[in-house]
Amino acid sequence: MPGIGPGLIWGLDFAPDAIRPVDHCDGGTAGSFRWLHLNLADHGTRQWIDGAQFLPEAVRELILSPDTHQRALVDGETVGCVLHDFERDFDVADTARVGALRMALTPTMMLTTRLHPLRCADIARHRLERTKGVIGGPQALDLLVGAIAENIADISRTLLADIQRAEDAFLEGHRPPQPRDLVGIRRRLAQLHRLLSGARGVFQRLERDEELPDALLPTVEKLTQRLQALDADILEGQAQLRLLRDELDIQAAQRTNQNLYILSIITALMLPATLVTGLFGMNTGGMPFAGASHGTLTATLVAAGAAGVSYFLLRWMGFMRR
Repeated sequence: MPGIGPGLIWGLDFAPDAIRPVDHCDGGTAGSFRWLHLNLADHGTRQWIDGAQFLPEAVRELILSPDTHQRALVDGETVGCVLHDFERDFDVADTARVGALRMALTPTMMLTTRLHPLRCADIARHRLERTKGVIGGPQALDLLVGAIAENIADISRTLLADIQRAEDAFLEGHRPPQPRDLVGIRRRLAQLHRLLSGARGVFQRLERDEELPDALLPTVEKLTQRLQALDADILEGQAQLRLLRDELDIQAAQRTNQNLYILSIITALMLPATLVTGLFGMNTGGMPFAGASHGTLTATLVAAGAAGVSYFLLRWMGFMRR
């Protein structure tokens, strides 16, 4: 329907003297740069973007496409990206659900859209409110991706701290973690690695794109290095977790082998005694000690003696050594 406005979540105009909120997307710009954050679930947003002639057609298709894999394109002076971040709920800042943030960057505007609330948008908004002076496209891109990186860094620090606590508990021997307790950490680290690998690939392709505006190249290079360093921390955490899981598996295997060793020794000791009791338990004629008054005691002593002989034989052969 014509006349339906976009679902504006928040918008800011950056003027030399102040940062002014945006009430209407189609209103006049109060500064040299504008940042609009829109709700893509709103039909008015899709209609407004589809008719936004200041965006190239390829960028409009990128923003409105249902495809959510991370990618980027450059069309003239406009850069379009699809990046991933974690969704949030009203009462939970980190839900572990991955959502897509679609972005279009022109020399005078940053346009971001999402279907579900994302943590990076909150971080970016708080940073923008503390910003002094005018920002441009490179600063907006740096701030947006920096917000995503900050969110991932906070999550990774929590996971790495959990791994260190589990490792300390294992080394101290007090309530060591079970392998199943580390599955959640392993799953989350893998999720972070996939997210960072995709984002790093996006900016590496932008860095090699000859059509990328020269003003954005230093920012893209810096963001590529930052994402790579953050991914290296995740990989280090995965390696540390893998080593801890291996040590736990070795410890569990040692306990199993020790238990099997004890059971084997007990079985070997009891086997001769079992043979003796089985022999005396046969209901046949001519059984030794059948008529003796102390036959049961004698048979018990024979069984115990057989077990003792087995013990000394195993000890002499070296099976009783630890």
